[in-house]
Amino acid sequence: MSAIPAVSPSSSATPFVSPPQASGCETPGVPREILRERGQREVFCGLTGIIWLHRKIQDAFFLVVGSRTCAHLLQSAAGVMVFAEPRFATAIMEERDLAGLADANDELDAIVDRLLERRPDIKLLFLVGSCPSEVIKLDLSRAAARLSRKHLPQVRVLNYSGSGIETTFTQGEDACLAALVPEMPAAPANAARALLVVGALPDVVEDQFRRLFAELGIAPVAFLPAGKAADLPAVGANTVLLLAQPFLGDTARALELRGAARLTAPFPFGAEGTTLWLKAAAEAWGVEDRLFDGVTAPGRQRANRAIANYRGVLHGKRIFFFPDSQLEIPLARFLARELGMIPVEVGTPYLHVQHLAAELALLPASTRLSEGQDVDRQLARCRLEKPDLVVCGLGLANPLEAEGLSTKWSIELVFSPVHGYEQAGDLAELFTRPLVRRDLLRFGT
Repeated sequence: MSAIPAVSPSSSATPFVSPPQASGCETPGVPREILRERGQREVFCGLTGIIWLHRKIQDAFFLVVGSRTCAHLLQSAAGVMVFAEPRFATAIMEERDLAGLADANDELDAIVDRLLERRPDIKLLFLVGSCPSEVIKLDLSRAAARLSRKHLPQVRVLNYSGSGIETTFTQGEDACLAALVPEMPAAPANAARALLVVGALPDVVEDQFRRLFAELGIAPVAFLPAGKAADLPAVGANTVLLLAQPFLGDTARALELRGAARLTAPFPFGAEGTTLWLKAAAEAWGVEDRLFDGVTAPGRQRANRAIANYRGVLHGKRIFFFPDSQLEIPLARFLARELGMIPVEVGTPYLHVQHLAAELALLPASTRLSEGQDVDRQLARCRLEKPDLVVCGLGLANPLEAEGLSTKWSIELVFSPVHGYEQAGDLAELFTRPLVRRDLLRFGT
């Protein structure tokens, strides 16, 4: 086993009125047709989450125990500078490790010792499982416990799986945050009620939400993941949980088992979604409607003005989502309700009905919803529908473009700041670009 570091070349207040619920569904909030498919998938593995998580937790390091393919994936997807000191790397499993001719645990211990000696700034080390490490049944949970005993209190060692055998694209973040939950301190029984926002957000977005919560009088507010390993927030019966990402099923379950109560709300995409998300917290804290409208009106107005710039391009256009990030349902709601697009099919790797109940209630009743994937069948449906825009992974984008379909890479929607009022226009623009590019190529300027 050898280590490969990850390097490579103010406005007047406008009252907010809750939107009407969608009608025409057999079950309230659930589209009529749900296709549940189990077949070949076309998705990135959970290792991809390291690309944004290593930037978020400033003193953490992610050591993938995997193959050269794992290393190439992270290096090419992250695009780090040659002379950068990223907070992730790959411990390469060689043929001797896979054949059982070497003690992988001894080699892993030696790599970790060298890494921590070289990087004394590391306070939290994640051992991240991959397909190769799981195929040979390398017990990284036991390795993490052994290494924690050795390196505490300077360094805490945890593990989670990013293997494509078990996880899809964004589930790597879910597994990582779920691994942090047991490490969170217990909130005292008499502690004041606290809001916990869960999901990795760009710093600029997190700061915007902090300001809005402060203006609404909602406090204290903590975010998971925290910027430093030592700043994990406390959790207990007085914790109110608000998910910022729809793909955090395991993390939410772990927090609820520790006593946290989850708020049900749409996710903060677009003016409407952001307002309803904030409204859920405001109602839990008893914020008066007048104060809520006054605080959120400027952001709503800016978001609506920004979105309006793209409505002319997107209105009436038909869109087809392949399952990839689990952001598909909230994004389809945003595009349908705020930009007038028509979601033909919305595929998602996993449909968590409880977490998405508020989103499903706002989807057009005509939307076909699919869970899981049989990629050949879904490709056939996509070709039959001939949508104006297809949201899919990189592996499908080029072939579909060659067939004359316009595509949007779903991975870009995770890497870009898209939550909140100030990013609503940027989110709309991401869907506009492929259509503008298509028209430029077709008609010229």
